[in-house]
Amino acid sequence: MAAPADLLAQAAEEPGVRAVAALSARFAYGLMCLTLCLGVMTVTGWGRHAVSRKAMRAAHLSLGTLTIVFAVVHAVCFRFLPSGPMPLEHLLTPFVPNVRHGLGVVSLYLMVAVALSACLHGWTAYRRWAWLHRTAYLAIPLGALHSLLGALANGHLSVLWLGGITLLVPAVTLAVLRALPAHTLERLGVETEKV
Repeated sequence: MAAPADLLAQAAEEPGVRAVAALSARFAYGLMCLTLCLGVMTVTGWGRHAVSRKAMRAAHLSLGTLTIVFAVVHAVCFRFLPSGPMPLEHLLTPFVPNVRHGLGVVSLYLMVAVALSACLHGWTAYRRWAWLHRTAYLAIPLGALHSLLGALANGHLSVLWLGGITLLVPAVTLAVLRALPAHTLERLGVETEKV
């Protein structure tokens, strides 16, 4: 059986590490947008005709968990790059190496805070929980900007951002609709639920 140091050395030589980092980043981005969409639809009740609130909430929690998992995999891959591992402090400290990585670190920290707030939902006042949980609205644009700058730096902007914008538009639209007052939504023809 190989020693852990040997396994780490093999992983560093693997040319697929960059591919895993890129693929996990794309999954994290897509799941992040879908998580926001399901979260808004769950809290507003806009999807109640298609699926029960309990099922939507479970899907929202599952997608949020997967988002964090893929974001962590993306970050950990940078410790095993063939060109040299990124120092741990660059992965954990916002804005140390550059703005692009810093946006990703802050976005991940906010997503983890939101996930932890979901664990505290039953033990804290609803307003405090909701305030902390709404920091997800900050994590999404930071994560999207991190993805945009990453695609630009890697020369994949034209290919990736067609899909990136396609996933971001519904998330932003639902977030904006969520922020509008009920009377404005009624004027726009959006059905609202009394919560």
